[in-house]
Amino acid sequence: MMRPFDQLTLMQFTWAALSILGFSIRTNMRGWKILLLALGGGLNWAAYLIVLYYSDALLFSIFCSTLLVCVYSEIVARLVKVPVSVFVTCVIIPLVPGRTLYYAMQGYIAGDSAAASEHTYKLLLISGTIAMAIAVVSSLTNILFRLKNRF
Repeated sequence: MMRPFDQLTLMQFTWAALSILGFSIRTNMRGWKILLLALGGGLNWAAYLIVLYYSDALLFSIFCSTLLVCVYSEIVARLVKVPVSVFVTCVIIPLVPGRTLYYAMQGYIAGDSAAASEHTYKLLLISGTIAMAIAVVSSLTNILFRLKNRF
């Protein structure tokens, strides 16, 4: 099993950052925003790996890493004057359960409803966890700005 701060983690951070770099170029982002998005994507995957190593809980590690990058997105998006949703959407991509979706669809096509149901259940859990973490950070940010404007 890999350790949280070894070369493999650094390599996976780099690949996640490079994938988001390519995605942000493809979606016509410009300037420093590209590098900030790539850093967020890399941080997302690295945080996921580190929390997964220490907790050995998939959904908890997804939740924690999503919380981290959503806070990052809230701060950085305001600094570079870009909608927060642009940042959140891009930096969450490394956690999207594409493999699980693929296996669920493969199970349905092959007629293996047990495997398909299992993968669909896992897919819904992961997607719901990501959505909950985004909602928590967005709601807390909204509350903080309302309190700031009130006082």
